[in-house]
Amino acid sequence: MKKIVICGGKSLSGQVQIHGAKNSLLPILAAVILSKGQCIINNCPPLSDVMTMLELLQCIGCKVEYGNQRVHIDTTNISNFKMNDCLMNKLRSSIFILGPLLARLNNAELGYPGGCDIGIRPIDLHLKGLRDLGVEVTEKEGHIICSCKHLIGNEVYLDYPSVGATENIMMAASLAQGATVIVNAAKEPEIIDLQDFINSMGGRISGAGSSRIVIHGVKELKGTTYTPMADRIVTGTYMIAAAATKGEIFIKNANIDHVSCLAGKLRESGCIINVEKDGILIKNKNRLSSSHIIETMPYPGFPTDLQSPMMSLQAVSKGTCIMVENVFENRFRLAGELKKMGADITIKDRMAVIKGVKQLHGANVFTHDLRGGAALIIAGLCAEGITVINDKGLIDRGYFEFEHQLKNLGGDVVVLEE
Repeated sequence: MKKIVICGGKSLSGQVQIHGAKNSLLPILAAVILSKGQCIINNCPPLSDVMTMLELLQCIGCKVEYGNQRVHIDTTNISNFKMNDCLMNKLRSSIFILGPLLARLNNAELGYPGGCDIGIRPIDLHLKGLRDLGVEVTEKEGHIICSCKHLIGNEVYLDYPSVGATENIMMAASLAQGATVIVNAAKEPEIIDLQDFINSMGGRISGAGSSRIVIHGVKELKGTTYTPMADRIVTGTYMIAAAATKGEIFIKNANIDHVSCLAGKLRESGCIINVEKDGILIKNKNRLSSSHIIETMPYPGFPTDLQSPMMSLQAVSKGTCIMVENVFENRFRLAGELKKMGADITIKDRMAVIKGVKQLHGANVFTHDLRGGAALIIAGLCAEGITVINDKGLIDRGYFEFEHQLKNLGGDVVVLEE
């Protein structure tokens, strides 16, 4: 197990380039199953989640070549519809394999997905949507067994705008007979990215980014070359890091439209944010004022994945912030670690009351999930003294060479082997 050791108190300054979005890459990598041919995905960092997804593709018969953040996948010989339980348990997004595998082979058998412990994340909406497309689903002894003669287009209503369910249904419906309409679909930018990727293979999808997505099934999809969007959560993390450390960072390749909710909060608190041709410049020289209320919501609301980093910022801001987590109930496990560093945080159910303190102090803290780990790094960067963050591996699931980027920005960050 690797640890991150941070000597805090230094402002971050410089430039960073944002890699491809993890939350786009995982469904896109699953969607290559829909094609019969070869796909090349650019700007694909070797995040641990990405590498696990590539292993899953190899298990079903894909040939995978990876190097220099570029992956070449040959899907010609896909034949295996039984997924490896160990790999499935490593990754929540392994569930994305289900829809495309059914579309390609009419069968799928897999264990339940794993991932970070941030709360209950049921897959019932995924299964309901697939049943609406004509899939027979049996849950037996910890496995999901699915089969169909062929997928049939239908109207699918989602009780909640689940990103994962929206994407899984989109992928399955791409090769279904007839048209499928997803009502109350999720609106995240990553869904637009998936639509664009499938359409680049010859798909016929429209409406992504709205609550109504229409998929006209086609007989086959071909290989393609595609570059996914920049990671908006990584973008937001660097923005918050600049704000917390009283720094100045130019975030190259970032899209302000994808982080507009966060940018609004930071501007209200006192940050200067300039949108430039090829990125975002954020700077802050003073202690910020607290955001009065932050409430996580589906896009375009405040993203749950940035709630944890924002908790670290609010812990050192002037005033009191009320934070409400509406998506994942275990996100607030971070609060206990921040309190070790001197933060004043009170938790009641899904609400946190954060009273800003002038200075956090270093401590020995533990990462419970990916975004909480990034939040602890931010807290360590602006704390006085030494912070030791245990279990770097969780952070590597979504941030490529995070510690090296922070060093380049002036942070005193070292990685140690336990």
